[in-house]
Amino acid sequence: MRRNLLSLEKQRYTFQYLFRDLCISKCNRNVSLHRMADVFKGLNLIEALKESMESNKLSDVKDAMEDLLISRINLAVVGDRGEEKASFMNSLRGLGPEDEGSAPSKTPVAPEELGGYPHPKHPDFRLWDLPPVPTTSPFEPEGYMNRYKFLRYNAVFMTFTQIILSNSVDVFLEALSLQRQTVYFILLASVENTDKNLEETKKASLEVLKSQGVKQPKVYLVRPSNLDKCDFPGLLEDIVKDLPEIRAHALLLALPTLTPTLVTLKKESFKALIWAAASISGGMSAIPVPLVASMVDSSIAVRILTKAQLSLCVDDESVERLARQQQLEPTRLKELRTCVLSLEVTKVEIKRRLAAAEKDLGTVSSKLVEMALPRHARSASRSFTAMLQALNSAIDEMAADAEKIVSAALGGEK
Repeated sequence: MRRNLLSLEKQRYTFQYLFRDLCISKCNRNVSLHRMADVFKGLNLIEALKESMESNKLSDVKDAMEDLLISRINLAVVGDRGEEKASFMNSLRGLGPEDEGSAPSKTPVAPEELGGYPHPKHPDFRLWDLPPVPTTSPFEPEGYMNRYKFLRYNAVFMTFTQIILSNSVDVFLEALSLQRQTVYFILLASVENTDKNLEETKKASLEVLKSQGVKQPKVYLVRPSNLDKCDFPGLLEDIVKDLPEIRAHALLLALPTLTPTLVTLKKESFKALIWAAASISGGMSAIPVPLVASMVDSSIAVRILTKAQLSLCVDDESVERLARQQQLEPTRLKELRTCVLSLEVTKVEIKRRLAAAEKDLGTVSSKLVEMALPRHARSASRSFTAMLQALNSAIDEMAADAEKIVSAALGGEK
């Protein structure tokens, strides 16, 4: 039975948590009751994969992987156009003001027009620059939302540098009435702001929200050029929780590697892709067609690991850009990469790793294989396990490189 996109979106983190908790027992974080619930819900997707494999519907399993690998997200940024807003949009894409494709502080877009900024490395991720909400009175929020197709965006950031205006709150409330929970108020800090001034503005804005009937209001303080500071980590946590899982997955993979914690989140997201890819590999191995499984394995692995290289920002261009932004010597950061796949993803290296994994299948428990594969497909277990082991090992190594690079760029020690 085919599982549509919506059902897959509801199960993104569930089976990645299952994989992590079953395979990585050395993980030193405690699993909360909420995450334990996610683990059990993850069995639904595994059962769906098993059902498709039992029916030889490998195309359904492939569709599940494609939904995870090719998932699109559109973010809108509302507010006055200026240095703070441009810097925020650039930081979300890992760009500095001097980089090609960066949003200028003086936008060429007309005041009432919509501006678009694609991601330089992830075409699935696009930012939209919306003009500020009008301050006129009377004001109809529906008119503004319809004009700029407000509901087509996966998340909307309502940015401001002064106290929130009443009309912006009306737009927020209208979005909530239409069951859109992914709208967030963001106070953008400028270089002239003091900590005291920012806290006063945030407090006053919260009072405005309360006075207009917003329940449990939130305002996120963000420093546009330093997203690892202030409230952005909390904002990211809330967005990931609020978005459909496929969209949250796309957002995590497209964001720059701001902190070691974000590197870990990216790595966990790739575990989901790996599970689906290994299931496809196992299913292909059950079909008696020579060399088919090997070709499928290497092709899928190239796509996943190429996306991982760009997402983890360990490719040459990303490392050079980060070094330039942090005023560091690029060679210093490049030398931290010890995984050959961080430098270049090649079929030769991937096939070598798959072959090595075939020779050593004892590191993944047979119990895990039995859970993921239908009873009649035990002949597929070797391919499933080899794919699982080879890709997980590669992602772990690339993520380790990313953590070292981020730590060095932030001035910490790893």
